[in-house]
Amino acid sequence: MYSCVARRAAVVLFAVVPVACGGSSPAAQSDPSTQTGPPPVIKPVVLAEIPHDPTAWTQGLELDGSTLYEGTGVAGRSQVRELDPTTGALRRAAPAPNNYYGEGITVVGDRIWELTWQNGVAVEWDKTTLTPLREVPVDGEGWGLCLDGDRVVRSDGTDRLRFHDPSTFAETGSVAVTRDDQPLRNLNELECVDGRVWANVWQTDMIVRIDPATGRVDTVVDAAGLWPEQNAGREKVLNGIAHVDGDEYLLTGKYWPTMYRVRLQPPP
Repeated sequence: MYSCVARRAAVVLFAVVPVACGGSSPAAQSDPSTQTGPPPVIKPVVLAEIPHDPTAWTQGLELDGSTLYEGTGVAGRSQVRELDPTTGALRRAAPAPNNYYGEGITVVGDRIWELTWQNGVAVEWDKTTLTPLREVPVDGEGWGLCLDGDRVVRSDGTDRLRFHDPSTFAETGSVAVTRDDQPLRNLNELECVDGRVWANVWQTDMIVRIDPATGRVDTVVDAAGLWPEQNAGREKVLNGIAHVDGDEYLLTGKYWPTMYRVRLQPPP
């Protein structure tokens, strides 16, 4: 069954999408920073389904060229994984050092940064060999991670996004995140795209897009029902965002058997 799904997913993943079906270019969209009132709520449009390891406690997901990287959690079982983005097949995997509880990951050049949940360190990996190179101290918990230009953005389960130097991982600042002028907590897996930060909100069906300059949520994604069984238990929650191209993304969750290639198109 997976082989048929994978073949269909591969065709869709690399198909040329007609302009009429695509989103507006960033220049054609209004500036979210000038919007007033509640942020718009959108639904993901499913384009393809791709198999995903149902034993993976997904903490981070990031597409780097033709490779999909995934960080998984649970102490003693955490891994950094290299996947085929068209089939979901596992290419390589390496265990987190010291039985750490792995969290979010992001690719920075020829390195991968991986957070740990409550171990107080971030691990730098060699991307080519999938081997840990060093550990650096981190204040607070580690949840989600993404690269925003010349800085790394981290979530820690609070209402703050924290900024780090991509070379040293030293913390350089932070911003409080709000939705409708109220603090938004439990920010989890992150994906940085075109100056905005997409974040899963832990134990919800919601993804938010954040302006890191102000901390303001400017778009909300209602992903309820994306996987029919996502509300079957506390553990099987939405978590995992990887930008593909334009307004297309891969979404998955913890212990989900499927990744979804979707279109997330904020209104103009």
